[in-house]
Amino acid sequence: MASEVVGQEQPRGGGKQKNGQAAEGRTRRVLRDIGNLVPAPVAAVEGKQQQISRPITRGFKTQLLANAHKEAEKNTKAGAVAKTAAAASAKDTEKPKPEAAAHCQEEEALKCKEEKNPNSGKKKPEKSLTSILAARSKAVSGPSRKSKETIVDIDETDIDNELAAVEYVEDIYKFYKLTEEDGRVGNYMDSQPDINSKMRSILVDWLVEVHKKFELMPECLYLTINIMDRFLSMKVIPRRELQLVGISSMLIACKYEEIWAPEVSDFISVSDNAYVREQVLIMEKAILGKLGWYLTVPTPYVFLVRYIKASVPSDPEIQHMVFFFAELGLMDYSTTIRYCPSKLAASAVYAARCTLNKAPLWTETLKHHTGYSEDQIMDCAKLLVSFHSGAAENKLKGVYRKYSNPERGSVALFPPARTLLLSESS
Repeated sequence: MASEVVGQEQPRGGGKQKNGQAAEGRTRRVLRDIGNLVPAPVAAVEGKQQQISRPITRGFKTQLLANAHKEAEKNTKAGAVAKTAAAASAKDTEKPKPEAAAHCQEEEALKCKEEKNPNSGKKKPEKSLTSILAARSKAVSGPSRKSKETIVDIDETDIDNELAAVEYVEDIYKFYKLTEEDGRVGNYMDSQPDINSKMRSILVDWLVEVHKKFELMPECLYLTINIMDRFLSMKVIPRRELQLVGISSMLIACKYEEIWAPEVSDFISVSDNAYVREQVLIMEKAILGKLGWYLTVPTPYVFLVRYIKASVPSDPEIQHMVFFFAELGLMDYSTTIRYCPSKLAASAVYAARCTLNKAPLWTETLKHHTGYSEDQIMDCAKLLVSFHSGAAENKLKGVYRKYSNPERGSVALFPPARTLLLSESS
């Protein structure tokens, strides 16, 4: 339809279209600059400058970039020529002195030499007088002494072991050292008219055999002897009841330490039916009453396990040897009442290291964890080694037979530490 046809742009002269009809509809607007026109070189028309614009095409854009690069290169070359001319003029105006010129020539020659051989121009660092004197002194006096021995962290491997209680183990053993005097006994044999130290040694030797027969835990033996000694220091007993005190003390220790404790009938049987059930139960009640049910005491065993761990490196052989010396000490009455549990344990470790020729005999790690120096435990260690020396000829062979077994490394058959025996005799 004629009304819907878009009219073409009408000539500027206002003429009619070819068909002679008037233009209908809206007249199209003239194309204007929409941002795609760039200024072209200014052309002179009739003495006036006229700005000519043209659309940017790919070819035209490439041409503009090429022209811009040429102009930049031209400006760069001109600047370089100007700098060269300025430098030449300055060189001509300021001529160096002959000495300076010669020095410059030497520097240039040295520089060329260094470029050819980079290592030739480097000077060796000069040694100071102090370093020279120190080196000469070291050569005369020999190698310097080793630095102070460091303390080994013996709990490092047990960080992930919850049963090791690594966070509290140091505080636990500090508490043991503070309370070990509560479980100690004095010289009670003078108050026992019917028994003596030899009878006690015979009883302990027999309890070692019973402990081995029942396959009890090691800590059970140490607690048994502690309970027995503490009770004997509080109550006078006749000779016929001494063995009864021993089996009743072991019965209490088994109930405290073992998961499956032996029954009363087992102890009666092992004692060759010397007592009846009622006697054992009455004695058990009497012991607990005298001790006030105080059974959580630091025996030598709790210190032994810690000190063996501190004897780095720890191996089964030294472990068996330490327990061998500790049980020899428990059998002797004078050793038990003279030395506290921690010192007895530390002395057993020292005697074992001397017997097995461990070097050094006493380390900073052991000194730190035991709290004893080598001099403080020397007397007790010599005593333990003397027990080892006479164990084979001793009539009480319970401990000796126990540790002569290959299951425990046959450590009782090792020759005693002669260094400690010689020092004791001298």
